[in-house]
Amino acid sequence: MSTPTEPSFRESVDMMFNRAVALMDLPPGLEEKIRVCNATYTVRFGVRLRGGMQTFTGYRSVHSEHMEPVKGGIRFSLGVNQDEVEALAALMTYKCSLVEAPFGGSKGGLCIDPREYDDHELELITRRFAYELIKRDMINPAQNVPAPDMGTGEREMAWIADQYKRMNTTDINGVACVTGKPTNAGGIQGRTEATGRGVQYGLKEFFRDSRGLQKAGMTGTLDGKTVVVQGLGNVGYHAAKFLSEEDGCKIVGIIERDGALTDENGLNVEAVRSWIASHGGVRGYPDGTYVEDGAAVLETDCDILVPAALEGVINLSNADRIKAPLIMEAANGPVTAGADNILREKGTVIIPDMYANAGGVTVSYFEWVKNLSHIRFGRMQRRQEEARHQLVVDELERLSHHLGDKWSMTPDFKEKYLRGAGELELVRSGLDDTMRAAYQAMAAVWHERDDVDDLRTAAYLVAIEKVAASYRAKGL
Repeated sequence: MSTPTEPSFRESVDMMFNRAVALMDLPPGLEEKIRVCNATYTVRFGVRLRGGMQTFTGYRSVHSEHMEPVKGGIRFSLGVNQDEVEALAALMTYKCSLVEAPFGGSKGGLCIDPREYDDHELELITRRFAYELIKRDMINPAQNVPAPDMGTGEREMAWIADQYKRMNTTDINGVACVTGKPTNAGGIQGRTEATGRGVQYGLKEFFRDSRGLQKAGMTGTLDGKTVVVQGLGNVGYHAAKFLSEEDGCKIVGIIERDGALTDENGLNVEAVRSWIASHGGVRGYPDGTYVEDGAAVLETDCDILVPAALEGVINLSNADRIKAPLIMEAANGPVTAGADNILREKGTVIIPDMYANAGGVTVSYFEWVKNLSHIRFGRMQRRQEEARHQLVVDELERLSHHLGDKWSMTPDFKEKYLRGAGELELVRSGLDDTMRAAYQAMAAVWHERDDVDDLRTAAYLVAIEKVAASYRAKGL
């Protein structure tokens, strides 16, 4: 357990914000305006279930309206409380600012364990929660656009979108009231994998940064690097899958709520995922070594540690025993402010949450734009691209025929070159571009300023400066 002196998640976010603004020249009034949460709405509503009335408590917090709509997930968890939701909303403001998604920050939560209810009961609860928020414009395509988070997914987003449409039957942009929907209900291809894909793209960009690698004491590429992933939910699963299958990483540890699995030769992510789906945990998995105390595996000797579940898992009680030279914060707030200080002094490089898990909100932005434009990406230009590519291939084939045995096209060149980009390729391309640009903005501050010795402070500086510029432009 964490020690009594451990700051809360909310305090950690405030401390990290304060550390950054101390290095900036902001007027005190503007600094306070950016720091504080604009508003938090608390709702307590009843749902008739199992022959009686059950009351639930939910929150929707708006941190900053320097841009609208505001954006942020809705989580279903027993750990949801006002402080956590407000801290997450603040992180969303800085995250959107960093990756240049034109949103303010928001967050929502419902204090519930979704595993205790069947699908029909969850739908009744979700729709009622959505109803309470929609009627106060806390869900609206122009004002407040939620997304999935811990304990929620495509299904819940489809229920919320349908509830909004029922209450706003003439809003032509109604489907844009929420992102992370199924593709057959106005969603976008690549959204489910987006946060994990963003983790992969972020790590790839870090490995292109020779000065960053030097600071972490690392060399080479992702190929062959050992990785420990904590939490094999949506984010951890996709990150581990892509890193192992596409980049040659070895997933040497997977930590879940009932323990952990280790294997120095690398675990099969797909096999572990399907085992968890059918057995409810990692215990009993036939390959690899089972470790009862999962938290101890955070301290494994590995190249990259990817905490992808809860906040505060790396804290004052274990920070000094973390051996990984590089931590990729796929979850929100997995490293407390106290642990952050210890790790920085050790020279550990931490790629901060506001950047590391920004893939989700980036692709949510693409989905929102798609919904407002009422056309899928690639529909207009794909075949025209293919036709132009065909001209080049025809010329190359003519050349190949003319030269005979002296030259011919590489066997799969034609097939690869001819294919025009569809929605999934365009989404991945946009996400890759976003993660590269955001990393480069952070890294420039990290490498060029003597008073900035870590990526988190650099990320806050970049993000806060953009928020401040928005407020100045508004005349505030």
